[in-house]
Amino acid sequence: MNRRTFLTITTGLGAGALLARSGFANAAKNEWPPEAGENFAYEITKPDAEWKTILDDMQYKVLRHEATERSFTHPLLHENREGTFHCAGCDLPVYSSKTKYKSGTGWPSFWDNIDDAVRTKEDKSFFSTRTEVHCRRCGGHFGHIFDDGPEPTGLRHCLNGAALTFKAVEA
Repeated sequence: MNRRTFLTITTGLGAGALLARSGFANAAKNEWPPEAGENFAYEITKPDAEWKTILDDMQYKVLRHEATERSFTHPLLHENREGTFHCAGCDLPVYSSKTKYKSGTGWPSFWDNIDDAVRTKEDKSFFSTRTEVHCRRCGGHFGHIFDDGPEPTGLRHCLNGAALTFKAVEA
């Protein structure tokens, strides 16, 4: 085996391992909602085909299959009016505009959620452990929570704009 063949094989194996670990190559990852456990049940469940009809393509990929939109692309990143951000899947109020801040990451960021609006789970993809954040009512994937946010919580809920809708406070 020559050097070029060795590098080609090892690069291919490494890329395959990364894809498998991140879930892109895992067909079971695409089944939503996940199997319900003792403490894991959603108020709203729909067959996958129905989610496809009520969500646009990016909302479907993000909410139902944990995709991530490109940074700096969603209009809600620049939403600064007073109001409430809702789950795009089930319309549950999940974040207040009062907790939104500019993180510079390219995704809407909040330092806290509305009480009892979200659930979290451990995400071990991409060779790291992160905290995923989901809608507690329908299980829709919003994004991740990091511990580099502002006071008073020190948290950054880094969310996909596609996972949210916004309702402004009426004057």
